[in-house]
Amino acid sequence: MGIAPGGPIRSTVGTASWYGPGFDGKHTASGEVYDQNQMTAASIIFPLGSDVLVTDLSNGRAVQVRINDHGPYVKGRAIDLSHGAARMLGMIGPGTARVRMDMIETPLEDRSGETGYFVQVGSYTAPANAERAWARLTSYYSDARIDRLDNRGRRYYRVRMGVFPSRIEAHARAVHAAQLGFPVMIVSE
Repeated sequence: MGIAPGGPIRSTVGTASWYGPGFDGKHTASGEVYDQNQMTAASIIFPLGSDVLVTDLSNGRAVQVRINDHGPYVKGRAIDLSHGAARMLGMIGPGTARVRMDMIETPLEDRSGETGYFVQVGSYTAPANAERAWARLTSYYSDARIDRLDNRGRRYYRVRMGVFPSRIEAHARAVHAAQLGFPVMIVSE
């Protein structure tokens, strides 16, 4: 399920925090096991399974996360990022950051139709950064590519592998890529 250019995307601004130690290895609200190094987040604003672009308003860094848990349960906070996502935004030390959250995709309602799965290793605002990640990835995988996403006047470059016909196949690739040191997340379209 892709997004049409200029299509409606739900967007909001709020405070992000992060969580990791103490939750690693436990089940999330989506039923999957939480891995603090994956690009995931907890939210009650966005439905489980949504892909959300989170941009730190103080430094402009952005990360794409998949909502796999409910939270945060601290008043005044809008999203709890995984340790890995918070590290990408540079907010580990401060603990919180003012962010803009843009929904990129909602979960697929009808899983009986054709679905493709991708393993994403990064989302960048600078094409040179995406090209460096892509070059490193292509030394291991021949199906790596850069997909462009235009969102609210900003352009992002997503480095991905796939399309995989099943989540199981995408998961196997994600596990292998993670063992090589790539930050991974599985997305479906």
